[in-house]
Amino acid sequence: MLDRLTLDQLRVLVAVAETGSFSAAARRLGRVQSAISQTVQSLESALGITLFERAGKTPRLNDAGRVMLDGARHLLRGADTLRAQAESIAADVEPELTLAIDSIFPNAVLMASLKALSAAHPCLPVTLYTEGLGAAEQRLRDGAARLGIYSPVATGVRGLETEYLAAIPFVPVVAADHPLAAAPGPLARDVLERHVQLILTDRSTLSAGMSGGIVSTRIWRFVDLGSRLDYLLAGFGWGNMPLHLVAEHIAAGRLRRLDLKENNGRLVSLPIHIVHERGRPPGRAGRWLLDDLRQRLPRDDSDAILLPRQETSDTVAPAAPSRPSEKKRDRESAQAVSPVQRSGRGLG
Repeated sequence: MLDRLTLDQLRVLVAVAETGSFSAAARRLGRVQSAISQTVQSLESALGITLFERAGKTPRLNDAGRVMLDGARHLLRGADTLRAQAESIAADVEPELTLAIDSIFPNAVLMASLKALSAAHPCLPVTLYTEGLGAAEQRLRDGAARLGIYSPVATGVRGLETEYLAAIPFVPVVAADHPLAAAPGPLARDVLERHVQLILTDRSTLSAGMSGGIVSTRIWRFVDLGSRLDYLLAGFGWGNMPLHLVAEHIAAGRLRRLDLKENNGRLVSLPIHIVHERGRPPGRAGRWLLDDLRQRLPRDDSDAILLPRQETSDTVAPAAPSRPSEKKRDRESAQAVSPVQRSGRGLG
């Protein structure tokens, strides 16, 4: 019975229901009224039910017709989506965009680009994995994601193609009421070792053995940045955090930036790369997204938000404009990457 059902019949049903008559539906679809009447009759024959009450001058949907109308609209939307997806694939747009993003990547930037992508490619499905350390690469190697945006420092990305995208500045912080907040700087390593350090650990095994930035002998491990930030604010210990996640907390006095002797008060940063399988670059939608991200990210490290070294007050004053020599030193500091050691597991 249903093998004779066609999309054209469903479009005619919707047109008659929305315009209120066979003649109005014919004008909308550019056909003669007799063709519309014949199509409706063939639809009723295919379904084996009557869809319209024909007692009056104008046909009206009966109860069965109203139910079928909802189903017809649903099928037509699905067909339109399927057609749009096929056209996108023919135009070198991925059938689905699957991304594995390092959790340190600025979420506000990512959401702005994904919103713009959705407007440019409204029918494109997107799957987003937000992971830490080696877990983003694990998604790529498992085939769950086609495109990765993460730091290769943790894994080395052997057998994959990479392209530099941005550097994420990190800053050591502690809650304002923590004992380290009142300690005079610059702080030596032996001072930090006596306090709990909150570090980021990995769901995957790809970064096993990495211990970059770990100083303390007492550590608490977290698998996501949000929980670690909550525990930092609650005063459980100190840790290195992406600057964009803690800048407001520092400015509000909830967190204090630590002045570390070994860094000479400089910021260090972690490089973020675009990563994909060799010979399998992103399609048109992926390239569109990456171009949009590049436009939204700082053009160079001198444009990044850099906070001045904190003095004795509990709040941070806005950074004064840097002299050329200071700006150059800030840029060099933002490009520095803390050494990645291979004992233990995690990132401080």
